Amino acid sequence: MENTARARAATMPVRSARQAPAAMPQGVPLVPPALLARADRILLVTHLAIGDFTYLQACLRAFARAHPHARIHLWVDERRRTADPEAWPHLRKYALYDWLAACPWIDKVYDSTYSPAALAQSIDEARAARYPVVASLAVVDCHRYAHLARRISPDGFVVGLKKPAERLLHVVSRWSGYRKLDAALAVYRPEDCAHQHISDIYAGWFARCFGVHVPPAARMAQLDAPERWAQAAQAQFAAWGFAPGQAVVFVNAYSKSPDRTWPLERVAALARGLRERAEWRDAGVVVNVVPEALDDARRMLTRRADPALAHVRLFSAEEHFFQLPAVMALCRQVISVETAVMHLANAVGVPVIALMRRNHPEWAPIDRERSTVLMVPEMDDWVTRIGVDDVLAALDGGHRPPR
Repeated sequence: MENTARARAATMPVRSARQAPAAMPQGVPLVPPALLARADRILLVTHLAIGDFTYLQACLRAFARAHPHARIHLWVDERRRTADPEAWPHLRKYALYDWLAACPWIDKVYDSTYSPAALAQSIDEARAARYPVVASLAVVDCHRYAHLARRISPDGFVVGLKKPAERLLHVVSRWSGYRKLDAALAVYRPEDCAHQHISDIYAGWFARCFGVHVPPAARMAQLDAPERWAQAAQAQFAAWGFAPGQAVVFVNAYSKSPDRTWPLERVAALARGLRERAEWRDAGVVVNVVPEALDDARRMLTRRADPALAHVRLFSAEEHFFQLPAVMALCRQVISVETAVMHLANAVGVPVIALMRRNHPEWAPIDRERSTVLMVPEMDDWVTRIGVDDVLAALDGGHRPPR
C-alpha cells in the first residue's frame, strides 16, 4: 500500500524547482486545487512552539476536514539544535510532542531534529516519503526553510513564506532560497499586526495557500485535557493541601527569552500581596517553573523561610504536557508573562492577566472577555518594567498601566 501511494505521488505534475515562485491571481490557492485533490499526504514544515500550535491547530483541523484523503505530516524543526549530547535529553522531551501525539488529524510528526545527526536522518526519512506537496510555514529564516522544503521534496510542489532581505548583503542568499519555491506568500509585516491576531494571520495563510477557510469562531484557542490528567491534577491539589473550591492563582514568570521573564523575587512579592487582599487572602498560589529551574526555585523559597509564602506551591509539568493545562484548569486566575501559558489559559477558559512587551501585539490572548493585557510603556522595554503593584491593580480591576 505504501509503495503504491508513493508511486501515485511521483506521477503528479509539478512545477520545475528551477522556476521562480508563481504569481497567482487573488482568490486562487497557491497550491493547485487539482494537485491537492490527488495528494495522499502533505508535509508542513515549521519551527513550532506551544503558543504557535494553540492557534495553528484550528487551521490544521480545518484542512483535515476539507481534504480528508490527504494525511497531514508535520515537521517540527528544533532551532536549539546542537551537537552537545548533554542537551539532547531535554530537547527530546519537548512538551509539544505530547500534544501533537494526541491530535487524531495529524498522521505523523518529525520530532527528531535536535542534533545534526538526527536532522540528517529525519531528512532522509522525509525524502523517502516523496511528498507531492510541502508547505514551509516558518517565519524565521524563511529562505533556509525554503531550502529545507525543497531538499525534502526535490520533485514535489513546494510553497513557502518569504520576506525581503533585511540588508543588501543578504539579497543573494534570500533569492537563492526563495527560488526553490514553486509559489510564495509574504510573511506578515509589523503594520499588518495592528488589527490582526496571530490566529487571523494563520487563517489567512491556509486560505491563500490551500483554499481552506477557518471562520473567526473556529480560531479560538481550544484544549481539553484527557480525563487521566484531569484526575491527576485534582489529586495534586489535594496533595498540596488545597481544599475543594479554594481559590488558586497560577503564576508563570518564566520565558525562554530574558526580555520576557519576570524575576522570581517578584513572584514572591506578588504572593505576599495577595494575602493583603480580602478576595485572595486564603488563595493558594501555584508557581509554574521550567524543569531546569525547579531546584533553584526550591532553594530560594527555603532560604526565605517566609511564613507569608506558606501558601505557595511550585509546579513543573515534568511527566507530560497535559499536566500543565489540567492544573491550570482548576485555578481561578492565571498571571503569566508572554509565553505559551497565557494562551493555554484562554484554551482552558481561565481568566488571565498577561504581561507583554509591545513588539508583538498580534500575540495577545485571543479571548478578550477573559484576558487583561498589561503592556510595558515603551517598545524596547523588558517585561520587568511591569511591577508587582501593576499586576495587583489589574487583579483588583483597576487596570493601571505599568509605570
